Amino acid sequence: MRDFFERVGDLYQRDVVEPDKQPQFLILVSFLLTFLAVRFITHSIRDQRFRRIFRNVGGKDGRHIHHLVWGILLLLATGYLALAFDPDRVRGLLAVLFGVGAALTLDEFALWLNLEDVYWARQGRSSVDAVIVFATLLSMFFLGFSFWVDVGREIGRLV
Repeated sequence: MRDFFERVGDLYQRDVVEPDKQPQFLILVSFLLTFLAVRFITHSIRDQRFRRIFRNVGGKDGRHIHHLVWGILLLLATGYLALAFDPDRVRGLLAVLFGVGAALTLDEFALWLNLEDVYWARQGRSSVDAVIVFATLLSMFFLGFSFWVDVGREIGRLV
């Protein structure tokens, strides 16, 4: 098992670090982890689990603030920081913030598309589809197809 992790680490070094694709990798990982966390939280709120921790955010007037709003704000802030300052010093942090903002925003893609809250309706599936497309594009095109093929081979050897 130790050899497996060493070989995958070597692949990561060769295919991600050396060609300077680590920011894309950080975007992908933070995007996927945020998407999973948001789905867990939204399902918990809907099922009224963990009520002391998770609840909807909104005003006293009953207005619900969707996580799409926080995602857009985070994407705007990340874009501004990347353009206004020296992005090389905080490139990894900006990549993570961008991935989080993209996940928060794309998780409610159906809201943009339908201009109504269809998160739990059948049309809400388009949000999941948008996330799958975005994650696939990041995985295959930005990180490189060969990295994933080589990792798949290493998993095949392990099994």
